[in-house]
Amino acid sequence: MRVRQTRFTPVMTITLPALSAPAEILIDAHGIPHVRAGTLLDAFVVQGWNAARDRLWQIDLWRKRGLGLLAQDFGPGYLEQDRASRLMLYRGEMAREWGQYAPDDRAICEAFVAGINAYISLCAREPERLPPEFGLMGTKPARWRASDVVRIRTHSLSRNAISEILRAIVLAKSDLETDLIRRSLQPPVTPQIPEGLDPAMVPAAALDLLKLAATDVRFTPERLAAPLADAALWRKVTDLGDVLRDAEFAGSNNWAVGAGLSGTGAPILASDPHRNHALPSLRYIAHLTAPGLDVIGAGEACTPGISFGHNGALAFSGTIFYIDQEDVFILEKAPDDPDVFIEAGRRRRIRTRRERVRVKGCPDQQLALRFSAHGPIVHETATHAFAIRSVAQEPGTGPYLGALTGMRETSVHGYAASLHRNKTPSTNHVFADKAGNIAWRPAGLAPMRTGYDGLLPVPANGKHRWAGFMDAAEMPLTINPACGWLASANAMNLPADWDHAARPLGFEWVEYARLNRIEEVLGAAASHGIKDAAALQTDVVSLPARRLTRLALALPPSAPELGKALALFSGWNGALDRNSAAAALFEVWWMRYLKPGLVGLLVSDASIRAWLVPVDQETALTLLETPDRRFGTEPLRRRDQLLASTLMAAFADLSNRLGLDVSQWAWGKLHHALFEHPLAEVAGAAEAGLRPIGPWPMGGSSSTPMHTGYRMSDCRVIAGASFRMVVDLADPDRSICINAPGQSADPRSKHHDDLAPIWAAGQYVPMPFTARAVDAAAMTRILLVPALRH
Repeated sequence: MRVRQTRFTPVMTITLPALSAPAEILIDAHGIPHVRAGTLLDAFVVQGWNAARDRLWQIDLWRKRGLGLLAQDFGPGYLEQDRASRLMLYRGEMAREWGQYAPDDRAICEAFVAGINAYISLCAREPERLPPEFGLMGTKPARWRASDVVRIRTHSLSRNAISEILRAIVLAKSDLETDLIRRSLQPPVTPQIPEGLDPAMVPAAALDLLKLAATDVRFTPERLAAPLADAALWRKVTDLGDVLRDAEFAGSNNWAVGAGLSGTGAPILASDPHRNHALPSLRYIAHLTAPGLDVIGAGEACTPGISFGHNGALAFSGTIFYIDQEDVFILEKAPDDPDVFIEAGRRRRIRTRRERVRVKGCPDQQLALRFSAHGPIVHETATHAFAIRSVAQEPGTGPYLGALTGMRETSVHGYAASLHRNKTPSTNHVFADKAGNIAWRPAGLAPMRTGYDGLLPVPANGKHRWAGFMDAAEMPLTINPACGWLASANAMNLPADWDHAARPLGFEWVEYARLNRIEEVLGAAASHGIKDAAALQTDVVSLPARRLTRLALALPPSAPELGKALALFSGWNGALDRNSAAAALFEVWWMRYLKPGLVGLLVSDASIRAWLVPVDQETALTLLETPDRRFGTEPLRRRDQLLASTLMAAFADLSNRLGLDVSQWAWGKLHHALFEHPLAEVAGAAEAGLRPIGPWPMGGSSSTPMHTGYRMSDCRVIAGASFRMVVDLADPDRSICINAPGQSADPRSKHHDDLAPIWAAGQYVPMPFTARAVDAAAMTRILLVPALRH
């Protein structure tokens, strides 16, 4: 690459040995790095180097968690999480893995980790560059191998092993009707109890390692100080409710409108992936430019390429599409040998792999990892072992890496054809090209089951098995629908004529509220431009609020408190605005009183209710709108009593919290965003600069397009879209984005928290793409040069 003269004197010139030619990073006013390199592989070297520059603690922790190396840095309290992660690693042949994501995926990953390792070497020479977390915890970043990028599968977002175990637990105590309160099924289906399964044989302990594999790394003084003798106790570190809410909140929105609606002559695409809020953000925005590549957008900092973005000709995005990609197999152990299980009369081995693990402050330990023909074993009793069969054990299921091909396509037809490379997470892809086409296609590795439906654990008796995978070309594809727009938001959206019996993909989806609201707005729009898309991404209208206040307003005001509550709902449009008193009352009523009250009414056994969290929204709403025999001999009367009593309780609760003057009530006085560092509880964190960012009052909920899922204890927002993007393919420089709290994880950087107040206000920053726009926006320049060759 010929390095052009710009208005900048380089802030720094760095020697980067892995480069073949000089490269540069132009960093704009909002911390977005624009990488320019002379070769394709050099661009990925620089992407890796830059990811480490801004996010070294984050990606180092991601790698150590994924490979099961936490105990080495943090002690015995992390041994069980290391066990869980190691069980879920891809352990197949790397020769079958490389080439799955793109023909040059191995070279790209090697280049990417060469960049990361070069920055780690730079930090060794200049320790002041290390993020403060390493000093606080007394650790050092470790060097990467290319295989690390693809072998880690704990972030693949595959499903539904946990739900299968929960369904068995509920069925052992109750019935299928009760289990629907926990999780509705779409399309409606009656789970078939597999031959040989007694639901009571499935213990709750089978959840422990699954939960631990799915959760983030938690740092508490107690866990960090745990002695080796207590290591096994930390298998239960993760609350079930947290894991289930995490899975429920791992949604997203995306849509595209054609040129007829955009008014620009080309499509507009909007994307806002939802995950747990974190400090730093899960997503990282970058722009990569090299011969044959010019792409901008976001991905995870630990992964090469761009997962959500555009390349000037094509815009692409994804939301989770709920394919059932996991199963629990129950193995019957041979009475004479715990390393053998019996399947269809045959004796089959359980393999034990013993791995040496370094543990901080302790002698090295051995982890005994157990594997079967049906996958890793996550729990054992004297008579049975419980194994997880997951697509994540298959080659080519490294999360998001299929984008290494897709981001280089230039048409919707080319992108649709590339989606066989996108196997996890299973995703609704909405994409558009500059020629004016918009398209939707789901993608993901979909097991074809024989002998069972995948909704309950199955005995490994030879009658239940995976018979290969569905051909990716059979996935539905919609291009340029007559309505002029396409959208997805994690709800069941397969075509009406899809044959679920012949090609079942999954039955457990997210509620319809967000999707229906997006469809309502797009369906009524005469035009939909950049500002309209941004407004819809930050829309806080709750369709559950509309449905439930409609029921409430039909109640007679039998008590003064009820009359005051109904007066707040009268004329309210269901918008959960941060300044709304009605929104505050509705959310406290629905989440804290009405939903628990409904479950208490329908399920008298408290031991069963504990397994129904967080309670399925669609089931709960339907039961309240059309109460059945479970409400008693007078279902409507009993329903109305429940509505009235819980609404009055919520009104009294808010009066205590916010005062008697309802004009001073506001949802944002309760519902707030705060980005807290994962080391916040560690002594010395504040002194190291690891302080929380926020709080800000927030509107919305998990049911609104502006997803702001919150925890019940303090109404703190814990999930939603920290990254948002709206792409204008008519003029990519008009595109906008946001990434909160900031691009950098380093508290010493001005880009650590600069985007948080912009995000909290529902605003955006520019997303410059063309060379002219990037040069005009750039504020800092880093020049990277190859090592001198003698």
